[in-house]
Amino acid sequence: MTSINKLGKTGVIISVIGLGCMGMSDAYGASDEQENIKVLNRAIDIGIIVCTFWDTSDFYGSGANEILLSKFLKNFAFSLGPNGEISILGKPEYVRQACEYSLKRLGVDYIDLYYQIRVDPNTPIEDTVGALAELVKEGKIKYIGLSECFAETLRRAYKVHPIVAIQAIILIRFCENFNKNLEIVHKFNEFASKEGITTGQLRFALGDDLVTIPGTKKMKYLEENFEAGNIHLSPVEILEIRKIIDFIEIFGGRNNEQLLKEISTIEEMIE
Repeated sequence: MTSINKLGKTGVIISVIGLGCMGMSDAYGASDEQENIKVLNRAIDIGIIVCTFWDTSDFYGSGANEILLSKFLKNFAFSLGPNGEISILGKPEYVRQACEYSLKRLGVDYIDLYYQIRVDPNTPIEDTVGALAELVKEGKIKYIGLSECFAETLRRAYKVHPIVAIQAIILIRFCENFNKNLEIVHKFNEFASKEGITTGQLRFALGDDLVTIPGTKKMKYLEENFEAGNIHLSPVEILEIRKIIDFIEIFGGRNNEQLLKEISTIEEMIE
């Protein structure tokens, strides 16, 4: 059984563990659509409380991920939230266009939670959220979220319209820092082993104020991930984890220099 939580202050009930669908259409090697459908089906009947929090994006496989979910979700009585190169755009006209494309690909009338997946450095966040607020008024989206934004950006955005969810990827991904960060991984492995859970499940036991949407296209990892929804750490255990984090230095950031340069180059091309 997977635990449930509320989406911010909206009152919307969601599963504590969601399903990130990016890997089914983008990155992480070749993808098998039939296997993806099996994983999606299992997410529906994985427990008494099913997965009700699905994460997709218009740039996952240049729209292919939304089409995949549309093929699957059209068989159910509920709905969820032009090819081109990846770029970061928050201009009002693009926000509206992207939403229309997503609605069409998903085959739905509205999207429950719609994220600005990255903050456009060349567009005031007030303009981006203003466009999203118009989509809320039109009934095309219900709630607005931001992904990977700074606290000040969130404050500015909230003045325009309530932001109900913040998405962040708290992972150190890049190879130049891999070996430097293994010490904390080993410590977490030891802690998880002591608790009788996997390190991945420990990572997803975030507390009542956070919801995780781990992505997978493998059945065994889907099962493992959803079991984490029933793990509840005690204050003593959380303090022990905090001591591990505070004691060990963590190296690297969200993006390496090369990726930041690529993003900047794309922005210049758009301009």
